[in-house]
Amino acid sequence: MAKLYFRYSAMNAGKSTMAMQVAHNYEEQNGKVLVWKPQIDTKGDEKIVSRIGIERHVDALLSESSSPLEMVTEELKKGALDAIIVDEAQFLNENQINELYYISKKLNIAILCFGLRCDFLMKPFPGSARLLAIADSIEELKTLCECKKRKATQNLRLVDGIPTFEGDQVAIDGTKNVTYKSVCGECYINYYNEWMQKKTQDHPMIRERKKK
Repeated sequence: MAKLYFRYSAMNAGKSTMAMQVAHNYEEQNGKVLVWKPQIDTKGDEKIVSRIGIERHVDALLSESSSPLEMVTEELKKGALDAIIVDEAQFLNENQINELYYISKKLNIAILCFGLRCDFLMKPFPGSARLLAIADSIEELKTLCECKKRKATQNLRLVDGIPTFEGDQVAIDGTKNVTYKSVCGECYINYYNEWMQKKTQDHPMIRERKKK
């Protein structure tokens, strides 16, 4: 029986590169594979784009209302299907993850999801939370923090190059002056403390007190 896999990490760990490599491996063995990503991930438009320059067109972009089960049912009319690979799976909703699980068990198609575990505030994405709950196989892909001492586990959001700890959960890397870097827990807290200190100093009451 096929499995639902979840491969997660902080950013810059090579998730998209691995997703494309897995698709390539299936195709090298004459397997039929579909590659999907959520429509909300506008980076690369209709492509998966890795940080090392590799890219690949996706077979479908999933909107909030897309049904993976309906999509696969239509695809199976064309022939057998060996695997479905989903990049940025954290952006899927819970029902879509449930359907992927169903596909793996009832249609015997391997599902390989790649994505982030949590957002820049260390809160889980809905898709990731569901995957962590029901995936048959869960694996962490590791990358190094900028301090070069510890494994990166968190995603630090920067706006115009400055760390921030407020804003919407979803802000795509490279859009609206938003970028990210992967950091360990200790560095994340250090950045947060610096941000809070500056935020406190910039409070109008604090500035007024300094004037006096």
